[in-house]
Amino acid sequence: MTSTATPPWLGLRSHCDWLDDQFRRLVHFMNGARLDAGGFGYLLEDGTSDLTRPRELYLTCRKTHVAALAQLRGIPGAGPLVDHGITALLGIFHDKANDGWYSALSPTGGPLPGRKEAYAHAFVLLAGSSATEAGRPGGRELFERAQAVFLKHFWDAEAGMSRESFADDFSDSENYRGANSNMHLVEACLAAGDTSGDPAWYDRALSMADRLINGAARRHNWFLPEHFDTAWQPTPEYNTDDRAHPFRPYGSTVGHWLEWSRLLIHVEASLETPPAWLREASIALFNHAITYGWAVDGHDGFVYTTDFDGKVVTDVRMHWALCEGIAAAALLGAVTDDPAYEHWYRKLWDHAAVHFVEAERGTWRHQLAADLSEAGTVWPGRPDVYHVVNALLLPQLPATPSAAPALARGFL
Repeated sequence: MTSTATPPWLGLRSHCDWLDDQFRRLVHFMNGARLDAGGFGYLLEDGTSDLTRPRELYLTCRKTHVAALAQLRGIPGAGPLVDHGITALLGIFHDKANDGWYSALSPTGGPLPGRKEAYAHAFVLLAGSSATEAGRPGGRELFERAQAVFLKHFWDAEAGMSRESFADDFSDSENYRGANSNMHLVEACLAAGDTSGDPAWYDRALSMADRLINGAARRHNWFLPEHFDTAWQPTPEYNTDDRAHPFRPYGSTVGHWLEWSRLLIHVEASLETPPAWLREASIALFNHAITYGWAVDGHDGFVYTTDFDGKVVTDVRMHWALCEGIAAAALLGAVTDDPAYEHWYRKLWDHAAVHFVEAERGTWRHQLAADLSEAGTVWPGRPDVYHVVNALLLPQLPATPSAAPALARGFL
């Protein structure tokens, strides 16, 4: 990695002011996702919601979480957005007969056929933690319900991992285990530990990270397998016929190497006696993403996926991978004092500003083709605000506690 001796951007008030301005613009853009029918919708390029799409649980949770962060940052109008999300999560999204949360609702009606997913339930837990930290009515109830559902149905204490999905009545456990859902549960467990004060949540986060990163990723030379059977053995040919799947793509996902790089630093900071492999693996994954993911086809940007030898499988550039790279570079720079991470922090932000950021609205183009033209084949529109907030806010916060507890305790 290239080194630089120039002062860190995060030491410049002007840079932090720019990050905060983009955060405010993003929250304003997110207002268009508020649906009168309840919950939050799928945002389009113009900041309105696509009223033909289902109302998805994970999007409502993510926007509730971001609204809670915005309220904790003192942005007027964010509190009612948090309340809107809590109302939906305690109401129309909640399965009153079987407990847990429906994955999706029709645009104006009730639940759609589907499964109860660990991925979406991770964001219920995160939203509950953030809403609690923001002091919103119903936030604590949502947080306590989310903890109970996760521990009763999803957490496999013997494996030290999460199960993947169930039928509505929590029967018919899916014959699949996923790294993606467990990765987001690492983040949710850290937040749950910060909000509840129970260190067992940190141990759960470490357990998931240990199996997936210290185990599977290390054994595959840091090309993290994403798909596993119920015994947690990798299934490398999974989705070979759907290689650009938005949640379960074939191969190894470059953006997840960066996301794990960030999360391992959070786990390390949360433990009293963290194992040394957390820092080592975080650095290795970041370097791996730079080596095998950045500009490997002659164009700048992180490719979406590779095979397990490093050959590009899907060359589109996802905005969320860049966001996670920015946050990982900032955190690694803070904990190592290695100026190489400052170089990459600047380089990634420059790339984002030129190709992804729609500065006036504060949102980002979500997907680019290899030639850096916009291409919405996997993620059309502008539905995500969660990953953008990670890039804008996490570089300004300590590695622990999580974002909402850190803001609530005045750590910014």
